[in-house]
Amino acid sequence: MKILIPELIHPRALERLRAEHEVLFDPTLFMRQEELLDAAQDAHALIVRNRTQVRGELLHALGECRAVGRLGVGLDNIDVAGCQARRIEVIPAIGANARSVAEYVVTCAMLLLRYSHYSVSDALAEGHWIRPAKPEGREARGCTLGLVGFGSIGQLTGRLASRLDMRVVAYDPAFRPETSIDFKCEMLPLSELLASSDVVSLHIPLMPETRHLINAERLAMMRPDAVLINAARGGIVDEAALARALTGRMLQAAALDVFDDEPLPGGSVLVGVPNLLLTPHVAGVTADSELRVCELVADRILGVLKAMSGAADVLPRAPQ
Repeated sequence: MKILIPELIHPRALERLRAEHEVLFDPTLFMRQEELLDAAQDAHALIVRNRTQVRGELLHALGECRAVGRLGVGLDNIDVAGCQARRIEVIPAIGANARSVAEYVVTCAMLLLRYSHYSVSDALAEGHWIRPAKPEGREARGCTLGLVGFGSIGQLTGRLASRLDMRVVAYDPAFRPETSIDFKCEMLPLSELLASSDVVSLHIPLMPETRHLINAERLAMMRPDAVLINAARGGIVDEAALARALTGRMLQAAALDVFDDEPLPGGSVLVGVPNLLLTPHVAGVTADSELRVCELVADRILGVLKAMSGAADVLPRAPQ
């Protein structure tokens, strides 16, 4: 059977897939639409990251496909309903990069709580001894972390924060009270969470109802010495509103790993904004998580293809 991989995948996972099936691997194929559509015609499985748009023409071309593996957890680039209608199983790497994202959030929280003016390295190297006139910054202990979204990544982030003696609160309408967690967390309405948290971290998908959830009105609910972290999806935060809040000192600091447009275009409203840490969508990307993500998806894809092969073996032979 044929597996189509038009984006990067870990060599170890690629080797395992090639050991059992025909694999067409080209990490730049997603940029060449016509070639991609042609290669998709006889593919039984497709493995993508977030650059390949599995919808429209490509989805129509996947006539033989029975599984789409996503090397990540976001499904913004996949028409899930369209796949389901065609009996194509969508396989995200749920949980595989959770630790990396959780550590990113806690690291950013500690950094920005401690000293918001972190971009001073060049000035110091040039001999400018930059220190605040009076002590500033806070220890993580005793601060409140507010989690907007309390799924697997949100819960792991809360667990790590609780080990630093942070108070953890969360907002998630889908959270079931009977869910067992091994640390203390209080569920709050969103407005109360925003008003009471020292650090607000987002852990929700991008959907029509969550687009610009953190807008000017909700940013104004936050404390002026609070920190905002978004390692979930671009579009959840109104970037222009955040830029105004930071520039006007209505918020202490923010860290963004995701953006409305990626790569972030030149001339963005975020250029020159003070106390803003920007990273290129790497919160969940470490050498450790990369291997876990690719191995998990490879395992699931191999399982689907094995089941397909087994089903084909038990079908009655056509009359000769």
